[in-house]
Parts: sequence; C-alpha cells; structure tokens
Amino acid sequence: MAAAKKDYYEVLGVNRDASEEEIKKAFKKLAMKFHPDRNPDNPKAEESFKEAKEAYEVLSDDQKRAAYDQYGHAGVDPSMGGGFGGFNSGNFSDAFGDIFGDIFGGARNQRSNVYRGADLRYNLEISLEDAAKGTETKIRIPVQTSCETCHGSGARPGTSPVTCTTCNGHGQVRMQQGFFSVQQTCPKCHGTGKMVKEPCPTCHGGGRVKQNKTLNVKIPAGVDEGDRIRLSGEGEAGVNGGPTGDLYVVVHLKEHPIFQREGANLHCEMPISFSTAALGGEIEVPTLDGAAKMKIPAETQTGSVFRLRGKGIKPLRSSEHGDLMVHVVVETPVRLTEKQKDLLREFESSTQADAGKHSPKNKSWVDKARDFFS
Repeated sequence: MAAAKKDYYEVLGVNRDASEEEIKKAFKKLAMKFHPDRNPDNPKAEESFKEAKEAYEVLSDDQKRAAYDQYGHAGVDPSMGGGFGGFNSGNFSDAFGDIFGDIFGGARNQRSNVYRGADLRYNLEISLEDAAKGTETKIRIPVQTSCETCHGSGARPGTSPVTCTTCNGHGQVRMQQGFFSVQQTCPKCHGTGKMVKEPCPTCHGGGRVKQNKTLNVKIPAGVDEGDRIRLSGEGEAGVNGGPTGDLYVVVHLKEHPIFQREGANLHCEMPISFSTAALGGEIEVPTLDGAAKMKIPAETQTGSVFRLRGKGIKPLRSSEHGDLMVHVVVETPVRLTEKQKDLLREFESSTQADAGKHSPKNKSWVDKARDFFS
C-alpha cells in the first residue's frame, strides 16, 4: 500500500491562504536546501526536493490549486480522474530559473548589465629623499575612457542602441533542459541587452576609447617600498554607465648610493682611517638632513655599529623618527711612501713584543688554531 502523500501546504511550510509570492519564496528556500547537486551523498535530500517540486507545481497554478483546495490530492491526480494534464511550465520555469542561478553562481544578478571599470596599477620609482620628505609628481597613464563622440553609448551620433531581439533587453537567455531552466549570457548582445546597428566611428561601437592622461600624484612623507596610493575614480571607465575603477600607484624606492632603508631606520657604511680607529676621534657622517658629527672611541674595530638617534625616517603611520645606524669599516692605507712603510714596520715590531695585549683577537685566534691542529 502506497504511503499517503503529505499536504502540499505542509510540504512548503506555508498557510493555506499564502500568496503566490510566499509560495514561490518557500519553494526556492527548499530547493536551495535539498537540491541533489548540493547533497550528492544524501538520497533523502532528492526525495525532499521532488516532494517540494511536486507541491510547487500544483500550488503555483491557480486552476490546480483551486482543485487541490476543494478535492485534495484526488483533484490533481490524473490517475484518479483529476488534474489538468501537466503543470504550468511558465510559472515553474520562472521560479526554478531564479533558483538555479542562485545555486550555481547567481547568473540572474547579471541582468543589470552595468559593470564597474577595471582598477589600474602604476609602478612609480622615487628617490629615498622623496620618500622620506614627501613630494608631488606627474604620471602619464593609458586608460579606457568613455567615448566623447557617442557619450559611451557606442552608437553613431543621432542614433541610439536598440533592444536586443534575442534576449528582449534582459542580457540573459533561458535554456530549457527538461524541467530545468538555465540562464546564460545572451550570445548576441554579450549581456548588455542592447544592440548597436550603426556603430560610432570613433569607438567602433565599444563605447570606450583608449587615451593617455596625465595625473598629479601626491606622495606623502614616510612611504616605503610597496606602499600603495589610491586615486579614486582614475581607473578605466565603467560599462553601460557603471562607475569608474580606481588607480593604485605602487611605490618603489630607487637604490641609494649611501643609505639602505630598513623600516624607519637607515643604514650606512662609514670608512675610517687606521689611526682614527686606534686613537679615536670625531668624524662627519652624512644624513638625509646634512652632515652630522659623530665621535669614534679609541680602539674601534671594523664592523662596530653606532647609532645616531632620530636621523632615520618618520614612517607614514608613525609619529617617531627612526635612527641612522653607522657601520664602521677600518680602511687599510694604500700607496704608502717608503718612509711611511718604515714607520709601520717599526710600529709592528713594537706591538709584537706584547701581541696578546695589543692584538687580543689575533692571539685568541692563533691559540684556537694551535689547539685544533694539535
């Protein structure tokens, strides 16, 4: 004995006086929930989907619904003498076309045919000094702009685009696959809903033309490598009146002959003489604000790092300046005269008498090497 069918109103979860829109909304909700493609491992979902579809076929048709309200399932079951020989395919396919679009990517949302213009990227190289202090510069970029001849319509002046005869202006066509209705972009108008019979001679029907435009770009102080500056509305023109995209100016720092940047700090390599390293003294160090004095203590070794506070860069999103890190390199004298060489030989001899005192690192290394080879 076959199981009794559920009440169609209970299946959809609506009252018996529900409006056509409420019935359609309830069916869409159930179809989204139980569609077999969304539930490949749940056989009960397919049964629930078919049950909801059957209920909607009846309740979305005024004649079938009236017969069902009066006689119940017997009023719409052809095997029991009721029914109307099928269902209203128009109502069902309209509802299911919308549902199918929701399930598989929302094709129906494309009906507006209005598209935002593309965002653009421009790589801008600036000096370290300009990055630290800020600057203003001009750039020239190629963009797609709205055609001035046809004002973006794509049609020859004096004419207008006409409604696409294939999709009737919707930009979408409906393909019937059994009782499923699938929406696709119209192949004739490519989703615009319009056809240009007499193309504009300037843009050839595209509504946009490529032009070069010059823009002023303000570079804020403290920008770093890879920072982006957004110029709103300076990208490509939209389609069918859509908003213009944006332009993103990406900052790249040119290589500097003296400084290397590391966040807020700057680094530089500073050569000092042999005598200054040994005896100590005062040297001038370059900074972005000019030369600065720095003291070198006696017996300074190559690789020593000294910090000049506040001589770095104030980052874009910080209120404090970074520091300048000075890496000292002791320079070996070159092109010596014979007299200078003799003085160095004499100096070398005087230090060898107590090498451990004057060259502690060298003695330590020699001791380690001796222990290793022994």
